Amino acid sequence: MSSNNDPVAIPMTERNPRDLPGMDTSDPDTLTGEAVLSFHNISYRETVQSGFPFCKKTEEKERLSNVNGIMKPGLNAIMGPEDGSRSWLLDVLAARKDPSGLSGDILINGKPRPANFKCTSGYVPQNDVVMRTVTVRENVEFSAALRLPMTVKRDERRRRINEVLELLNSLINSERKKTQKSLIAMELVAEHPILFLDDPTTGLDLSTTTDVISVLRRMSMRGQTIIFSINQAQYSIFRFFDSLTLVASGKVLCHGPAQEALEYFTSTGYKYDSHNNPADFFLDIINGGFSAILDIEEEGHDADKYKELSERQHQVTEKLANMYTQSSLYRETRTELDPLLGEQKTERSSALEEITCVTPFWHQLRWNISHLFKNCLVGAISILMLTLLLFLPPFSPGRAGLLFFLTVFQTITSVTAGELFEIDRDRFLHEHTSGYYRVSPYFLGKLLAELVPRRLLPSIIFSVIVFMETDVKGFFAMFFTIMMLAYSASSLPLFIGAGEKAAAVSTVLVVIYFMLMLVSVNCVFLGGKFSYPSFFLSFVATALMSVL
Repeated sequence: MSSNNDPVAIPMTERNPRDLPGMDTSDPDTLTGEAVLSFHNISYRETVQSGFPFCKKTEEKERLSNVNGIMKPGLNAIMGPEDGSRSWLLDVLAARKDPSGLSGDILINGKPRPANFKCTSGYVPQNDVVMRTVTVRENVEFSAALRLPMTVKRDERRRRINEVLELLNSLINSERKKTQKSLIAMELVAEHPILFLDDPTTGLDLSTTTDVISVLRRMSMRGQTIIFSINQAQYSIFRFFDSLTLVASGKVLCHGPAQEALEYFTSTGYKYDSHNNPADFFLDIINGGFSAILDIEEEGHDADKYKELSERQHQVTEKLANMYTQSSLYRETRTELDPLLGEQKTERSSALEEITCVTPFWHQLRWNISHLFKNCLVGAISILMLTLLLFLPPFSPGRAGLLFFLTVFQTITSVTAGELFEIDRDRFLHEHTSGYYRVSPYFLGKLLAELVPRRLLPSIIFSVIVFMETDVKGFFAMFFTIMMLAYSASSLPLFIGAGEKAAAVSTVLVVIYFMLMLVSVNCVFLGGKFSYPSFFLSFVATALMSVL
C-alpha cells in the first residue's frame, strides 16, 4: 500500500477550509451558531409484533443500551457491523423514532432537546424520498421555499440555492447519483446547525463516496455538526473524521476522537498491521470472526458450529463494551458529559413532539400544488398518448366490447398506484416531520394536483375521442361514468396501500379485485364469451409477474 495511506499520520490540522474551492468560509453570512449534541445513558426498547394476524405475539427488544457520547461541530461518524445498531443510534439522536421507548437524556448545548427538534435539524434518509420527475434545482428550490423563513428575501434564497448547487456540482459530477445529490442539497440549503445522514454512501462507488464526504467536510468547516452512519470507509475517507463512534448489539464499543481510536485498540493488546486500513481493523475486531460465520452459512456446514461462532461474536462484543467503560476514553467522555447533564437538572425535555413550520398555510399550499403538478403532468401525458394511439386509427367495436375495453383501460392504468402511494407516503412522512409543511396544505395541494391533470383532464380527452370515434350516445353520461370509474379505480389501490406496508402485496390484491370485476363485466355484457378458467389464470399470471 502506498505511503499516503499510512494510518499513523491522521493530520487533523490539514482540515483548512481555505485550501478547498467552493464556499468562502470567511463570509459573515455563513453558519455561526454551533451546536453540541450530547446523549447521557440513553436506552431504547422497541415493541415488536410477530405471528399471524389475530394471534400476534408482542415482545420488547432492546435496541440501545446505556449509550453515552458527545457530538461536536465537525464530522462525527457512527460505524458498526450489519446489525442495525448504527442506524438505531442515529435515528434516536435525530428524534426519528417513537419517543415512548426512549430513556435517558439527549441535550443540545447542555439544554433539553426541543420538541420540534426534527424541524430544526437536517436529516438525509437512506431510502429514496425525492421526486424523480423534477430536476435537482427544482427539488432544492422547493426545500428552500418551505424551510427558509419568509424574512429571507428572494435574492438571498436564490444565492443560497446557487451556492449549494455549485458546491455539489464541483464535487459530485455523476448524473447517475442525482438522487443522492438532491437529498443532500435539500438539507444543506436549510443551513441547520445539526445534520444527520443515514448511510449516505450506500450503493455509491469509491469515487462518489469520496465526493460526498468532501461535501460534508466542507459544511463541517462552517461550524455545522455532521452526524452520519457509515458501513465501511477507506483510509482516504476515514482520515477526515473528527469523531468516531463504534457500536454493536446496541452498545458503544469506542467513542472519541477518530485519531485516538487506533491508539486505543493497540493499547489494549490488539495487533495492527501498518498496511491495514484503520476502519477495516476496527470492524474486524468488532466482528470477532464474523466472516467465518458467513463462510459456514454459505457452505451449509453444521448449524451447531454456526451457533457457536455467533455466541463467540456476542462474547467479543460484551468484552469490548466492558473494556471501553474502563478505559481512559470513556473517562474523558464522562468528564465532558457530567457538567452538561448537571446544567439541565431543572429542565426536562418533553416527551411530546410537535411539527413547526416557518411558512404560512397559503405559501405551503401554492408550492405543494406547483411541485406535485409537475409529477402528475407526466402521468397525464402518458395516458393521453396511449389513448390517442388506441383510438385515432379506424376503430369500430361493438357496444359490449367497447364497454369491456373502457373498463379494462380505466382499471389497468391504476394497478400500480399502490406502489406510487408507498413512495409518496415515505416522501410525505419525511418532509412533514422535517417541517416542510403541515398536513392540510399537502392534502389540498395533492387533491388539486391529482384531480385536474391526472383524473379530470384525461377523462375529458378520453371521452371526447371515444365519442368521436364511435356511435355512443349521451356524451355527458358517458363522461361522468368514465370519470367515476377512474376515481374508483385509483381510490382502491390507495385504500389498500394505506393498510398494507408491502407494495407487492397491495398490487396483487388490487389485480385480483379488478380481475373479479372484469369477470362480472364479461358475464353481464359479453354473455360469458370468455372462458373463465383461462381468463382467471391469465390475470393471476399478470399479478404474479407484476411483483416478481
